Amino acid sequence: QLRLVESGGGSVQAGGSLRLSCGVFGDTDSRYCMAWFRRTPGEGREGIATVYTGDGATSYADSVKGRFTISQAASKTMLYLQMDSLKPEDSAMYFCAAAHLAPCVLQPTHYAYWGRGTEVAVSS
Repeated sequence: QLRLVESGGGSVQAGGSLRLSCGVFGDTDSRYCMAWFRRTPGEGREGIATVYTGDGATSYADSVKGRFTISQAASKTMLYLQMDSLKPEDSAMYFCAAAHLAPCVLQPTHYAYWGRGTEVAVSS
């Protein structure tokens, strides 16, 4: 069982940066797929980045590749999303998620654990 708590959202101008954090509480000794998703009003959840806690392997959606970086603390108790070169279309509610099963994929149905989200607004 895991509990996930996001923080770090806010408002920023286009071209700026934000760093999102996700506190991971519970069985952090096990290996998980950890991921960041985002959701805009009227849309489903878009998977944007994953990391496997076992070996640190990462994957990204094309929409954020080269601009966003997912990482985890060595203790596995924090997950991060560094977001650079932000665009107005990056505005969304951002969620962290965890799954017991590998390989890590960007499909929300793969993930059993979810945080409540943190909001990001990017103005032009």
